[in-house]
Amino acid sequence: MRLDASMADDLSVVNAARVSFATSSSELTDADLGLIKFLMRERHGTPFEHNSFRFHIKCPLFVAREWFRHRIGSFNEYSARYSKFDGEFYIPERDAVRSQVGKPGAYTFETIEDEETAQLLIDKIAETNLLMYGRYESLLKQGVAKELARAVLPVTMYTQFYWTVNARSLMNFLSLRTDQNALLEIREYASDVESYFAAEMPHTYAAWIENGKVTP
Repeated sequence: MRLDASMADDLSVVNAARVSFATSSSELTDADLGLIKFLMRERHGTPFEHNSFRFHIKCPLFVAREWFRHRIGSFNEYSARYSKFDGEFYIPERDAVRSQVGKPGAYTFETIEDEETAQLLIDKIAETNLLMYGRYESLLKQGVAKELARAVLPVTMYTQFYWTVNARSLMNFLSLRTDQNALLEIREYASDVESYFAAEMPHTYAAWIENGKVTP
């Protein structure tokens, strides 16, 4: 994944808030930093919306479907209806092989210690990826439309999309997807998103962290 473009900085928050009094700042002052902290603490959220991040994401399909549940930004995704899928699939690393323990709503996910079981899963996923991609290519060669042939592809296939989102919505995404109960694979992507947010809007990010990652 990468940050494709941004129109985001801490000053955008300050000036969005100060327009209420017909004033603005050209550079950040100590008073402005205090204002950012105040807005975050008191959950005055709209000033954090006047900026944008545009990410280019490449991830497994099952991760993308988790991501698209966040109806807080704009998405444009690669179309396997119009373009041939290139055959890149996700295979988990050994440490990502886990079991699901507990009841619905209170699951925990624990690393499977048994090497044989872990390797079996990795091998089965790899075998399935190859098998289903072979069937996909065979269907295409027989003249089946891409939009229908793709139905045999597993959720481990990689897709890609653009995601445009403002800082307030980004904080909402991160508060949920960096949580230890979130899907492991999306947590890894969210960690990268968080690093971009911290670099582009360091004072807003610091205030958010100080406020316990509570989205304003």
